[in-house]
Amino acid sequence: MSYMFNVRVYGILLNDRNEVLISDERTENVSFTKFPGGGLEYGEGLIEALQREFEEECGFDIEIVRHIYTTDFYEKSSFNNTQIISIYYQVETQASLEELSLKTIPFDFSEPELQKSDIKEQSFRLVPFHQLSEENFTFRTDKVAWREFVKQYEEK
Repeated sequence: MSYMFNVRVYGILLNDRNEVLISDERTENVSFTKFPGGGLEYGEGLIEALQREFEEECGFDIEIVRHIYTTDFYEKSSFNNTQIISIYYQVETQASLEELSLKTIPFDFSEPELQKSDIKEQSFRLVPFHQLSEENFTFRTDKVAWREFVKQYEEK
């Protein structure tokens, strides 16, 4: 029997106004909120994949600040029969986030972004750090990563 692993990489972007960039998406008739990022392609490293994902989804370059969290529990994919392994990094950018056509309402797909990726619908929101909680995220891995990010942030 063979087992398939699905390696994912995500970026937690905290801007200079203490707001966090999150992504609302709808694909395969499933709506979810997560951090920007996605799956590794064969031959990529984690950092290269995360930079590619931000370029594809957001249209800007990022720099890695530090590692935040790597999945340490079993998580089955919501979309197929693979085991998810997710790695989270804090990232930063010099780009203006306003170029993303930011939304204020979750799942506001009224002005669909042009996508190079396979995401059907996507919109971005900036949420103030202290207003964002685990409950804002759909998947367990994002919830745990956010909890770890907050813990590390508050220890500074």
